[in-house]
Amino acid sequence: MRRIDEIYTAFPYYGSPKMTAELQRRGIVVNHKAVERLMRVMGIRGIVPRRNTSKPHPRHQVFPYLLNGLDINRPNQVWGTDITYVRASGIWFYLVAILDWYSRYVVAWKLSPNMSGEFCVRALHDALTVATPDIHNSDQGSQFTAEAYIGILQEHNIRISMDGRGRCFDNIFTERLWRTVKYEEVYLREYRSFAEAEDSLNQYFHTYNYRRLHQSLEYRTPAEVYFKK
Repeated sequence: MRRIDEIYTAFPYYGSPKMTAELQRRGIVVNHKAVERLMRVMGIRGIVPRRNTSKPHPRHQVFPYLLNGLDINRPNQVWGTDITYVRASGIWFYLVAILDWYSRYVVAWKLSPNMSGEFCVRALHDALTVATPDIHNSDQGSQFTAEAYIGILQEHNIRISMDGRGRCFDNIFTERLWRTVKYEEVYLREYRSFAEAEDSLNQYFHTYNYRRLHQSLEYRTPAEVYFKK
């Protein structure tokens, strides 16, 4: 699963046959059925990066996607959120981030040892102490369609947008954030505990927001663009 996670981050369009071939090229003896089973456990598949973290709840309300053709030209116009896996020594944690799409500033994030939706609600509360967006975009995962989460957005009169099922590029900026976080932080570490992972990610996100230059931002930091410095 660790190797699959690395390969999938680099090649999200790989299905189980290509994933099997890539693992074998790296000297890992494994058959197609085993790889297919592990990818199913991880909730990933080629082309569409849907995770177990993104399973919809059958009784939760789903909202339409509002961002087609939208000119995103200022901070707090659109926030996007998503969940990804973070590996540690023999265990997996779950990371949620809320990203301002215009500036790429990570407004809030939380790490959790489990998939209860409470850590997403806490991230949203933290983000709303910074600002209030016009639109909040997410996938249709049960954490983001839950009444507790949706209720907070509605209380703040935030327009709710959700990715179409099977459309990974609807939340492309957050997907790119995960690639950056994994290559620049997670894959360089060997977290031995939840506390260690949380502390290391805290340092990384501070660097990402305030020190890391982005070519797409004309070599400014996300914080400089977000706070218009």
